[in-house]
Parts: sequence; structure tokens; C-alpha cells
Amino acid sequence: MKLLHLDSSVLGPHSVSRQVSAAIVNRLRQATPSLEVVYRDLTQAPLAHLSGSHLAAAQGAPAPAELGPDLAAGAAALDEFLSADIVVIGAPMYNFTIPSQLKAWIDRIAVRGKTFSYGPNGPQGLAGGKRVIIAISRGGYYGAGSPAAALEHLETYLRSVFGFIGINPEFIVADGIQVGPEHREKALADALHAAASLRAA
Repeated sequence: MKLLHLDSSVLGPHSVSRQVSAAIVNRLRQATPSLEVVYRDLTQAPLAHLSGSHLAAAQGAPAPAELGPDLAAGAAALDEFLSADIVVIGAPMYNFTIPSQLKAWIDRIAVRGKTFSYGPNGPQGLAGGKRVIIAISRGGYYGAGSPAAALEHLETYLRSVFGFIGINPEFIVADGIQVGPEHREKALADALHAAASLRAA
């Protein structure tokens, strides 16, 4: 069994999503000691955002020589994702949506012919069978029915994009971490408890 662990917060050890994603991985390691874990910190080794040259190369055009290392890095990220049985992602909300570093990674794994295809009945996800668990942290309260629910483009986006490639992701949520110290403490404690209680398989 292979697990891919990704973090995308820029806050290092102060990050709630990093603490929770680490707790998820620890829970799964305890349940399956032989689990092989690959870790990728998307802020320490970020992938470049897509450019016209990237898209042209994907269509078969010759790639500029300077793009070679980045295309190789993108291919490696895709291979890591495809070979993983479980993917754990730490994803904080920045300005109502995902960090740009995480978006750059998603752009490298949402690849036609690899993780999705188009057919007579429309798009079809090709990455089903993977378990994806996402630890999200949000400064305020954005759950369904809350006054700010319409501004929530973190969980909703991730649910949509992984659904598009055939995966129904699981979420552990820490909400209200910027409301006040007591809210942050409770949100983190609840999320860590949820991580420790996660089903093993």
C-alpha cells in the first residue's frame, strides 16, 4: 500500500492543516505499519503554474529546453498520484479557496487520458479506487447554512475536481481558527480527534 502525503500551507509548524494531515497519516500508519509514505511539500518545492508553453507541449508541440525540468517535475507528480492507493492532503483556505501551490499540483494531475477522459456520455473519471482524505482549515465558519457559505470555494472546489476524476474525497474540517484562540484550540482538537478516529481502510 502506498500513501501520498501533500501539504500546501505556507505557515510551516504553525499550520493547522499540516498538523491535521500529519495526524491522519499517523493514524493510517498505525493501522498499516507496512504503509509506504511519499511526502511532498508543495510550498518547499512548488510546481510552476501552467503557461502557454505547457499547454502546447501537452498537445505535442516541441517544448523549449528551459521547460524540460518543470515538465519532468510535473510528470513525477502525476506518477506519484497514479501510484498511490491513498492520498492525504493538507489544504488551508486562502482568500476563500485553495492555495495557488495546490492548484498548480492539481493542474498536473488532472490530465486527459490519465485521470479523466471524454466519451459519448461526457467526461469520465479514471482515478477511481483511490482513497483521498483532505484536512481543511478555514479562518471563519463557512459550512452549509452559515452566512458565509456562498464564499466557500475550498471544500466545494476540491470535492468537484476530485469527483471529476472519479474520486469521492473524505474531509476533516477545522473551522473558525481565526475567530479567537479558544475557537482555534477547539477546532484543532476536534479535527485531531476525527483524524485519530478515522477508519483504517
